[in-house]
Amino acid sequence: MNNARTVSGVGLTTIASDGTVLDAWYPRVFDGPIPEGETTDSLSDLTGGDDRRNVTIKAISLQIDLDEAPASTADAYLRLHALSHLIVRPNALNLDGIFGHLPNVAWTNAGPMHPDDAARLQPHLRRHGIQVQGLDKFPRLTDYVQPAGVRIADAARVRLGAHLSPGTTVMHEGFVNFNAGTLGASMVEGRISQGVVVGAGSDIGGGASIMGTLSGGGTVRVSIGERTLLGANSGLGIALGDDCILEAGVYITAGSKVVLVDGPRTADGGRPVVKAAELSGADGLLFWRNSVTGAIEAKQRAGVGVTLNEALHA
Repeated sequence: MNNARTVSGVGLTTIASDGTVLDAWYPRVFDGPIPEGETTDSLSDLTGGDDRRNVTIKAISLQIDLDEAPASTADAYLRLHALSHLIVRPNALNLDGIFGHLPNVAWTNAGPMHPDDAARLQPHLRRHGIQVQGLDKFPRLTDYVQPAGVRIADAARVRLGAHLSPGTTVMHEGFVNFNAGTLGASMVEGRISQGVVVGAGSDIGGGASIMGTLSGGGTVRVSIGERTLLGANSGLGIALGDDCILEAGVYITAGSKVVLVDGPRTADGGRPVVKAAELSGADGLLFWRNSVTGAIEAKQRAGVGVTLNEALHA
């Protein structure tokens, strides 16, 4: 991990005819300053115009301070590359104002285009077999970074800026946003939203969703510890520690009322009820919904949580 708080890269930018910088691809990213002798010369054969997309490709070298806010499109893309190259962990760099430096782009199988040009040149693009695959500020991870030791079943569901540790498997319905990801081998069959990190050995079940920090201007960051299981179609809005299990179909937010079934009896003979936020980050908890009362219940559990298939994640 980078302790100097400096990242640099040598790469290529794509510029639309109106001067909009559409993206920046850094095939060489460095944890620190650009090494002596590293130049853009080796990329000169890849520069120039592409009349099909009405863009110009230029070489770039850039060094940034991770503690400063992004200052340009090329700067923003270098931060996303640093996350996906595992140089820096999610939430450990300044991304303030990043959306303002990321234009909306028509992502094609031939590279990025300005959306206006993509609409205007559609007949021309069809003749060249060029298809628009998305309109978004963020590209697919695999168009820029090939993470080592990782399986991604559907590349369209993982954004550049995702932090995927070796051994991670992202299945077809899994999704990983930028500034989010895994800190060790994990199974991802659900949604990992922006700002969320998942510990080694954990399993995000099919259709499960982890609340991020983008919607509604939220600031609380959700994390998941090691060997923790989110059951299919469950949802999570608090942090979970190690060795926890959330039953399939149960959605917990910070304000959810949870019955502590192994807690001391109350004066009326019941069990204590707390807000889920009070349990945030605790280890070894099992959450489920009582099928008779409908209440969300929790208790302390013994032993480890889940054990991933070693052959699957090797």
